[in-house]
Amino acid sequence: MKTKAVRLYGKDDLRLEEFELPQIKDDEILAKVVSDSICMSSYKAAHQGSDHKRVPNDIAENPTIIGHEFAGEIVEVGEKWKDSFKPGDKFSIQPALNYEGGPVGILSAPGYSYRYIGGDATYIIIPREVMETGSLLPYHGEAFYPASLSEPLSCVVGAMHANYHTTPGSYVHKMEIKENGKLALLAGVGPMGLACINYVLHREDRRPSLFVVTDIDQARLDRAASLYTVEFAASRGIELHYVNTKVDNATELLMGISGGTGYDDVVVMAPVPAVIEQADSILAFDGCLNFFSGPGKSDFKAPLNFYNVHYAATHIVGTSGGNTDDMKEALYLMGKGMDPAGLVTHIGGLNAVIDTTLNLPSIPGGKKLIYTHINMPLTAISEFSSKAAENPVYAELDRICKEHKGLWSEEAEKYLLSHSDDLS
Repeated sequence: MKTKAVRLYGKDDLRLEEFELPQIKDDEILAKVVSDSICMSSYKAAHQGSDHKRVPNDIAENPTIIGHEFAGEIVEVGEKWKDSFKPGDKFSIQPALNYEGGPVGILSAPGYSYRYIGGDATYIIIPREVMETGSLLPYHGEAFYPASLSEPLSCVVGAMHANYHTTPGSYVHKMEIKENGKLALLAGVGPMGLACINYVLHREDRRPSLFVVTDIDQARLDRAASLYTVEFAASRGIELHYVNTKVDNATELLMGISGGTGYDDVVVMAPVPAVIEQADSILAFDGCLNFFSGPGKSDFKAPLNFYNVHYAATHIVGTSGGNTDDMKEALYLMGKGMDPAGLVTHIGGLNAVIDTTLNLPSIPGGKKLIYTHINMPLTAISEFSSKAAENPVYAELDRICKEHKGLWSEEAEKYLLSHSDDLS
């Protein structure tokens, strides 16, 4: 079967190509990709090439398919897996396989390391290790975009689970954010920050009593507040504050909101030394700082108060992804009504992947959602109305999105997929 895919050949060398997939083996699965969400990690991989730890050294000769936040349908199942999967099944994939026998060892992941599997493709071959590690996850929703966003959501699920607190008088660590504690999310209204807010407000097993979200962009704060309201948070027993920290006394302001105690859990969503320093300064006794957003430079540093490490038991963790259980939790919550549509600000086709990936930091907004079987320039949802005159498809998408508070939706996805031929 032929596939079209965006493949990585080297630093800044992405190519959209059509090529023949080999016949699947008895322990493989052939699948159709429907949607992929473009991640900053793909931007880093594209710019770093083989210097990236998940990318093999031989991509010039054996290019890999990029994209790791994807969902689709199974087309053909190898004999080994016929009792577990069948054609037509919808799926999402946990790319962090933790499989030692992969192309780059334990860091091997679809979307970085493999020749025939990645999200920015029309058809892929799912290798046996994905199934053997339990990373091919069934998905039962009607729309595909939530399943594409289950991977980034799993990353924030993992971050909450990875935080920990100590037990006075013992050496026992209690994993998780503090129950009924005070949680601060700094630089927290980007795509992953929105995912974190969504999760904190919707999870069923553990919640903070105080949740403070900061940023220096008032427009982004306002959008976050309109999507995840203070009123809804209150109905969940959470006191939610959105705070613009572009002020001289930002740290004092945050400490005041906490009642002077500081925060039990602080999550840093931007690799900026000043943000990390601020996070460190607002930690409560036994406070845990989660450095979530990965820096682009290997020598990145920021000052920390080690007096507080010693006397106030403050501590730091770093998380960069979720595991399979985290992704299952994300899929479960979406099945219970948690819609990740607020993360999505742009829609495009496979033809838009290269430019979008290579220039991702300079494209404002949230997640860029790609539908791999269509041709469509990357278009902000807010721009559908301005393009309505050139094509009625945009007019209808604009109407549908406005009916859904300006957000992407199952209805919008179904309309786009059924009318994609009318875009050309």
